[in-house]
Amino acid sequence: MNTQNAIAKWEIFEITLHGKTEGNPFTDYTISGTFTGEKEEVTVDGFYDGDGVYRVRFMPSHEGLYHYVITGSYTDATAQTTGQFTVLPAREGNHGPVHVADTYHFRYADGTPYYSIGTTCYVWELESDERIAQTLRSLSETTFNKIRFCIFPKHYDYNFKEPRSYPYEGTPMDNSVLTEENFWDYTKNPLENNSWDFTRFRPEYFRHIEECIYKLSKLGIEADLILFHPYDRWGFSKMSRQVDELYIRYVTARFAAFHNVWWALANEYDILEKTEEDWDFIGELLQSIDPYGHLRSIHNCIPFYDHTKPWITHCSIQRQDIYKTVEFTNEWRDKYKKPVVIDELAYEGNIPHFWGNITAEEMVRRFWECAMRGGYPGHGETYLNEGPVLWWSHGGILHGESWKRFKFLYDILCETPGLGLTSDAKQDYNGVTAVPQDETERANKTYFIYYYSFMQPAYKKFSMEGKYEVEVIDTWNMTIEKVGVFEGTFKIDLPGRPYMAIRLRKTTV
Repeated sequence: MNTQNAIAKWEIFEITLHGKTEGNPFTDYTISGTFTGEKEEVTVDGFYDGDGVYRVRFMPSHEGLYHYVITGSYTDATAQTTGQFTVLPAREGNHGPVHVADTYHFRYADGTPYYSIGTTCYVWELESDERIAQTLRSLSETTFNKIRFCIFPKHYDYNFKEPRSYPYEGTPMDNSVLTEENFWDYTKNPLENNSWDFTRFRPEYFRHIEECIYKLSKLGIEADLILFHPYDRWGFSKMSRQVDELYIRYVTARFAAFHNVWWALANEYDILEKTEEDWDFIGELLQSIDPYGHLRSIHNCIPFYDHTKPWITHCSIQRQDIYKTVEFTNEWRDKYKKPVVIDELAYEGNIPHFWGNITAEEMVRRFWECAMRGGYPGHGETYLNEGPVLWWSHGGILHGESWKRFKFLYDILCETPGLGLTSDAKQDYNGVTAVPQDETERANKTYFIYYYSFMQPAYKKFSMEGKYEVEVIDTWNMTIEKVGVFEGTFKIDLPGRPYMAIRLRKTTV
């Protein structure tokens, strides 16, 4: 954040002012700012940050001189607060917000392709400072460029303890009464067991989350913020629409100016006691008040939401079958005409839950299968260990093997001609054939990846027009073997083991 006279593009320019404290400043007063540059004029809502402090945040999308005007009922002063500042070129590594670039794929605001390699750590930011630092160190050693996590605390298996803080003023239930036998009982009527003032936020709770979002941005990681979820003993999943609106407006005012924010309306929306009308209200509200148009999604447990709704920018999907999920990527792309992000395709681990004990090999296979079909896969890890501290919920240390192999896939995705892959309509029945999404590249037949998944052919025959440089790729052992340049009809030998691929690139040599 910056309050100086000059900041970099896509960073946060913040105005801090002092104002009224009587009554309830969260609901009784307003503050907003209008920021005008040569190429844009943006009006944003500010927020109350406690102790008489009001803040207005703005993320400039262009370089040059900006002027601002701050108005509102937060003060009795009649004069407006005005000023100006200069926006400098973006800092190295900040490519701006991610947006949908075409029907199925993403780009950063500066035009750089964005290939999502995501993970899930539901409440890592509500852990101790030591655990948070450990999580950030772990993330810095990975290729993850998106992490999905909850704003509200979570009550679920392996996660019964209290969070470090609470989002509202009030009193939580006594955690000492919880047992493995009764913990679900406290999710039925949580508002009877807790006492909250849903009109008074705890600013320190949200300041802490902001700090975590900021640290993620320094690592080049998108913060996919889950606004609501059903695993709750505190009552945050059962708030009224009026309270929901106050909450949405508050978090948008606080978080939207971070360039690396995505909005996930819900984790498993269909378990929450909200109607489709409620979800549409929240989604449309976000769409209307977020001045930067950050990505918006809604995640399912069983039935999908209607991802064709205009306020939904991309599909966020949980597996539909124990064994098959990524194999439906083509179908979902065709149906919804939006990017498909399979945020939960099952987790690598060994817990008893059926969704949390696939092998590392199977996780990597699902990543490749999804990516070759033009989708974007998501990782999670649920290995039992001391505590237990599971990456999927708490963060900490990664114990698995799949994450070590995602950079190999990511680098190959970044070599795609144009932007993104899709699967060829003419399928190889031993696997999936990936080709560039770009129509010109496809028409010229410049690039193919034949991925053989769990099948293990000893060789493959091809009949191609033109010359192709051919490589054999071992997706598990992360090797690429150049085997020569071929044309016409030719045979490529394979080692007869699973998880292999063959890449063909057209050449004039």
